[in-house]
Amino acid sequence: MVLYKELGFVNTREMFNDAMKNGYAVPAYNFNNMEQLQAIITACVRSRSPVILQVSKGAREYANATLLRWMGKGAIEMMKEMTPKPIPVALHLDHGDSFELCKSCVDNGFSSVMIDGSSLPYEENVKITKQVVEYAHKYDVTVEGELGVLAGIEEHVSSEKSHYTNPDDVEDFVKKTGVDSLAISIGTSHGAYKFKVKPGEEVPPLRFDILEEVEKRIKGFPIVLHGSSSVLKEYIDMINRYGGKMENAVGVPEDQLRKAAKSAVCKINIDSDGRLVMTAIIRKIFAEKPSEFDPRKYLGPAREELIKMYISKNENVLGSANRV
Repeated sequence: MVLYKELGFVNTREMFNDAMKNGYAVPAYNFNNMEQLQAIITACVRSRSPVILQVSKGAREYANATLLRWMGKGAIEMMKEMTPKPIPVALHLDHGDSFELCKSCVDNGFSSVMIDGSSLPYEENVKITKQVVEYAHKYDVTVEGELGVLAGIEEHVSSEKSHYTNPDDVEDFVKKTGVDSLAISIGTSHGAYKFKVKPGEEVPPLRFDILEEVEKRIKGFPIVLHGSSSVLKEYIDMINRYGGKMENAVGVPEDQLRKAAKSAVCKINIDSDGRLVMTAIIRKIFAEKPSEFDPRKYLGPAREELIKMYISKNENVLGSANRV
């Protein structure tokens, strides 16, 4: 077993306490490769933001669990070289779908895990979430649960329709499971095609009424929003301009996320925007320089664009910049 403190990570408890007290959300950025990881750490050091490095089940399989552990350790050491005042960094499992996967992550240096039993019957969700909490808390690892189902597709997480979180369930769920934070469904969605809107139509607003009711039921408890990429138009346009085909891709407006970040929402997950930025820049370079074959010459510029995008998110959307 390798505990997260040995790698230099922190759990999410103090992060969330500070975020709720000061009206911002901690960024939770997914990564799959070295360039994404470098960009996230660099952006958050430059903007002085705490950060949660998120790894999905698919990303863990892609990177290899052992290599991933040392990538995480390397990111912490890189961060220490960049600044005399380190920023808090958590390593989090995104959408864990079994006790065994969550246990493996705890045993391999993750400081936080999510067990997603939201698609299960309520009592089964309670049971598996409680099981993960009991194991993780032995090692001071924080646990995120979920109530409500988000629509959309992202890796192995898929649902045609969203099911909003029922505020009547949240107090009972938190009490029975002992979770440290709760992901809820208020209208965000996984993937790059979050809403079915026609040209000229506006994206449906998030259900802040549900969020407000949840806040009343579990006052002062950390809330999480998944599926919160804004699917930035400039990168969609760039992808389409340089040979891609992403028609009708649309995300969550950034002003709605900023409003959510000022509430009990203290963690906001962003994955698709990072994928889109990388894809847009790489497509552009391949189109303009078709003879290019050195990965550093297209992954490097993609990494630099990612840094810009993450800094903008921290400063203008999540409110997490200059908090550490």
